[in-house]
Amino acid sequence: MSEPEESQSSSDLAHWHRTMAPIAFNRAWELLDRSDLDSEEEEEMLAAAFAQRHHWYEIGEPRNWAIADWQVSRVTAVVGQADLARRFGLRSLEVAQAHNLGPFLEGFAHEAIARAAAVVDDVETFTEHLNAAKALVGAIEDDEERHTLESDLAEMGET
Repeated sequence: MSEPEESQSSSDLAHWHRTMAPIAFNRAWELLDRSDLDSEEEEEMLAAAFAQRHHWYEIGEPRNWAIADWQVSRVTAVVGQADLARRFGLRSLEVAQAHNLGPFLEGFAHEAIARAAAVVDDVETFTEHLNAAKALVGAIEDDEERHTLESDLAEMGET
């Protein structure tokens, strides 16, 4: 086991977390956008998703936490880890609801749970959470956010 640098101040650590969180998030997203991942790239995507979650939970706010959990759910669903996908989708929903983060983040949490259910052909859970996400679309005021969720839900409706 290695020891951390002793000279790190709490502000240095916070700066490091704030720097690394979006770097890891963006790397996981970059890999999510690809459809031809090999096993090493899948492992890198998983590592990046969990890394960004760790960093956001160190220095972020509830919005960051909900999004971090959503990304972990999405990544684990893509690699076929339905239990983890469901766990982090539920965590994203819990954070979004507990902190009143609004229909966009709550809708995406439901989307994550539906994706996790799709991995194992759990039609009942898939339908329940897909419909819950769809019900929230109209309450999203920001046009770009509404379109983003609508697009992801439309893609899932074709699944």
